[in-house]
Amino acid sequence: MISEEQIRNKLFDEFIKPTNQNKNFIGIEIEIPILNLDKKAVNFDVVHEITSKFKKHYEDFENDGIDYDGNVFSLKNHKNNDIVCYDCSYNNIEFAMGREKDLFTINERFTDYYTFVKESFEEHNHTLTGMGINPYRKYNKHLPIPSERYLMLYHHLKSTENYENIPMHFHEYPEYGMFSSASQVQIDVQKDNLVRTINVFSKIEPIKALLFSNSVLVDENKHRTCFRDALWEYSTHGVNPHNIGMYNVDFKDLNDLQAYLESLNIYCVMRDGAYINFESMNLLDYFSRDYVIGEIYNKGEYREIEIKPLISDIKYLRPFKFINLTFRGTVEFRSVCTQPIRDSMSVAAFHLGLKDNLDELDELISNDTVIYHKGYTASELRKLLVKDDIPAFINKDELCKLSKDVVDIAKEGLIDRAIGEEIFLKPLYERIRCHTNPGKNMIMKLNNNTPLETMIEEYGKIGKI
Repeated sequence: MISEEQIRNKLFDEFIKPTNQNKNFIGIEIEIPILNLDKKAVNFDVVHEITSKFKKHYEDFENDGIDYDGNVFSLKNHKNNDIVCYDCSYNNIEFAMGREKDLFTINERFTDYYTFVKESFEEHNHTLTGMGINPYRKYNKHLPIPSERYLMLYHHLKSTENYENIPMHFHEYPEYGMFSSASQVQIDVQKDNLVRTINVFSKIEPIKALLFSNSVLVDENKHRTCFRDALWEYSTHGVNPHNIGMYNVDFKDLNDLQAYLESLNIYCVMRDGAYINFESMNLLDYFSRDYVIGEIYNKGEYREIEIKPLISDIKYLRPFKFINLTFRGTVEFRSVCTQPIRDSMSVAAFHLGLKDNLDELDELISNDTVIYHKGYTASELRKLLVKDDIPAFINKDELCKLSKDVVDIAKEGLIDRAIGEEIFLKPLYERIRCHTNPGKNMIMKLNNNTPLETMIEEYGKIGKI
């Protein structure tokens, strides 16, 4: 049996020890929905053709993932570590940019890739757009990429019948990974500042909802500007609420943070190159067992398999927190929807600018009475602020001022970097001035009978700095 001390030490080595460094890089991942403008399912043959075309055009990219049908779903540039791939399904493309020290370098490469791919899709009457939920999802084939990871993931998300007598309900969209898209940022955070970073950034999740929400479930829910939150929370990923969303606690020190890691659930491991998934269970419970019964995919079918827990299985622990620790020694911010393409760098600029101004940010939020000290937790406030109308107990003008104060702190941090990256915050100031965000703007236009196609085109446009 694996002891709790072994588990604790392994968690430390995997999640906390890598932050014992002095790097200062930025990594950005932008997921973007693919749409067939004929209002039919995305043509996967077109997707594969464009993948091949991309590889020929950008000669430094090599095959990095091939599915069971022989199709490439991931390309990697081994010179700068940029990855262009498909996330969960061939309905969703992802640009995972290799780490850099400034946003201009990342933006230049992202703009180049995006423009090439979008123009290539448009030759086939397909397109890309900057929305957190695919507005044409109802036309698509919701099929996972036939690969080890994505078949396992979809199987796990469909396994709701395995969970009985738990205090939650499941939504009806186990395929949500195939139509939802995020804009994620990874930033190097030093070990001594790790707990503070998580604590302070957690408190501004309600403000981030106000600034960045952009995932409207068209035709089904036009009152929630960020439906993505619910898709994660009410899925099998949310069986243990500690695995998703916010922390809802203030960590005193690294021991507190490590205890939280021990409270997480695990639901899959690998053996001999094959994924095995099982009922989501607490990490300590998993390692207390002599064996676990899981399911493995083999030639189109799933069969039961018995596995013995190994301490190395911790590398398959996959929480989906709004703020995640990674094996790379970075903090990953993953609560933001994909943005209108012209605003893509605003997400990274916001987090990067705040990272080194935690004292000022913490003081602002700790003393706030606009949203805090009114009986609501940060998590409850975020749930309220992802709706299209602000609750009556919050003064809208004061809320806008609070949001501006937060963005001003981010701007100060970027000015201190003396690179000029503060220019990427411009769309956030415009949203604050207009009391809106991309999701709210979309709902308003839909209610005013603006054609969805108009917004698809607008949100997909590349911008100029």
